[in-house]
Amino acid sequence: INKMASPIVDVYSLSCPASAPFFGYFGAAAAMFLANLGAAYGTAKSGVGISGMGVSRPDLVMKALIPVVMAGVVGIYGLIIAVIISTKIKAPSLDNGTMRPQYTLFAGAAHLAAGLAGGFSGLAAGMAIGIVGDIGTRALGQQPKLFVGMILILIFAEALGLYGLIVALIFSASPTGVCAE
Repeated sequence: INKMASPIVDVYSLSCPASAPFFGYFGAAAAMFLANLGAAYGTAKSGVGISGMGVSRPDLVMKALIPVVMAGVVGIYGLIIAVIISTKIKAPSLDNGTMRPQYTLFAGAAHLAAGLAGGFSGLAAGMAIGIVGDIGTRALGQQPKLFVGMILILIFAEALGLYGLIVALIFSASPTGVCAE
């Protein structure tokens, strides 16, 4: 028996193009990449300062690890954003031989903006944490009374990443519309 397969028809439109999920996934990837780049820089730069300070004051090394932990949290912000974005991206569904898109271009743009906002904020926070962690831990080795001041500066640097996380959550939670039937 020779059955002819029915052709699959794509029903993409201007509001729901086939390329829309690319923008969403790019936003998720950007959030991960940029936030982890900031976290890696912050960890490395702070680690250099801790190593330099630890030679003369090994008793302060555990206190000096706080910038490394805070830099790692920036990477977690990027992970949260990427997971939220990627769970909202919907693949087209096959309905009676017709591919029906479920992800709008508006959603793709919103998720791209969310990823970039969170990612670049994480990059900025990681860089700030790294610089403050490097110089702050070296200064802490010479004057332990600077610990509270260093922590306050680190908190404000970390807040940059938190602001990006909040904005990314707002962007990714915005209504995205529906694809036409």
